[in-house]
Amino acid sequence: MEYILIIIAAVFVSNIVLNQFLGICPFIGVSSKVETAIGMTGAVTFVMVIATLVTYLIYYSVLVPMDIVYMRTITFILVIASLVQLVEIILKKISPPLYQALGIFLPLITTNCAVLGVAVLAVQKDFNLLESTVYAIGNAVGFGLALITFSGIREQLDLLNVPKRMKGVPIAFIVAGLMALAFMGFAGIV
Repeated sequence: MEYILIIIAAVFVSNIVLNQFLGICPFIGVSSKVETAIGMTGAVTFVMVIATLVTYLIYYSVLVPMDIVYMRTITFILVIASLVQLVEIILKKISPPLYQALGIFLPLITTNCAVLGVAVLAVQKDFNLLESTVYAIGNAVGFGLALITFSGIREQLDLLNVPKRMKGVPIAFIVAGLMALAFMGFAGIV
């Protein structure tokens, strides 16, 4: 039951994009088409879960025993960047079609602060390894839900008669704000 609560809280109540405002760059930048949003969601999910696992293990097996927890942020950034590069190399050799499908999204993930944010928050919340993994999966699902929903709305907005000065980013920010308000309605669930 505890794991279900972690997932519900991560997806709806404290959505990484709409509540904690992490990962805003890909949220605004990659959300113009549903197809690209789905690709980015898949890539972020993969990297977010692996990065949370690896950073958790490094934090509790290296940083805490050596009493250098102040190195957490820089260590996590290096781990995430290395993981993205490693995943890119492995995918290029093992599965070229998957590499082509995720091609542009993998380098973008290196600078996605949502991945770093989830890794840091999992450690700050003092989750164990399984809880951290569930938390990363929940946040990835929440990121994907917000991104895909937002991209669908943006595609529909392109078909509407929006005032000239509101087209593009201004209306996108208004919609993002309304989505954040809608997700705040889930706050009483958990």
